[in-house]
Amino acid sequence: MNTGPELQPFLQGLTLRLRPLRADDFDALLSAASDPLIWEQHPERARWQRPVFERFFASGLACAGALVAVEQASGEVVGSSRYYQWDEPARVITVGYTFLVRRLWGGTANAEMKRLMLDHAFGFSREVRFEVGRDNLRSRRAMEKIGAELLGERPEPVGSSAAPHVLYRLLAPR
Repeated sequence: MNTGPELQPFLQGLTLRLRPLRADDFDALLSAASDPLIWEQHPERARWQRPVFERFFASGLACAGALVAVEQASGEVVGSSRYYQWDEPARVITVGYTFLVRRLWGGTANAEMKRLMLDHAFGFSREVRFEVGRDNLRSRRAMEKIGAELLGERPEPVGSSAAPHVLYRLLAPR
């Protein structure tokens, strides 16, 4: 019986370890997310506030594809990301909801997290998509750094109050 791809793998890099998000990660992940500057360009700018973060965390647990990032050297939870919207017939997976603590910005941590997730995803998919807030220039630059192609704005359902997002994609290496 085919149960689909493993969307909550254990992935090991040089500086980060990614593992499945657990309910008992709430306090540590909230602590990592509690810096308002992390969210200043994000469509949901108040995510550092506990009530908003609670919804983010609950949706991560519910999606069954959320990973928590743990820094190898310190053992601290330093962020998270997710696999979601697996389209089996098209073999397309989406990665998003990614954040890291600011002290890891500008280094190799974000690229390492993306590389770990992409390497895993390309074991079962032909394309990885990324949803990024349209005005989140920092995240959009990160997508361009890894060679992702801009597909355009994500269509919003009629009547949606969701903030505008853009879609990027990477195709599996041949």
